Amino acid sequence: MADDAIAELSFEDALKRLEEIVRRLESGEESLENSIRLYQEGDRLRSQCEARLKSAQAKIDQIQLGGDGAPAGLRPFDAE
Repeated sequence: MADDAIAELSFEDALKRLEEIVRRLESGEESLENSIRLYQEGDRLRSQCEARLKSAQAKIDQIQLGGDGAPAGLRPFDAE
């Protein structure tokens, strides 16, 4: 699968494809040439999934921060 096609996959679809590649490699039925190709594709998929997870974590961190940049749980409570 080309890099452009991998970039277009959703996180869930990329993960499913990666799981399929792992199953095929673990089966031992692939030729050496095809195993190398699958491994390379799997590595690109892993990188894509990792980047998407980091992006999601950054969004979550941003949501949890208050307007003053302090974590929401550490802001003083206004009793009024």
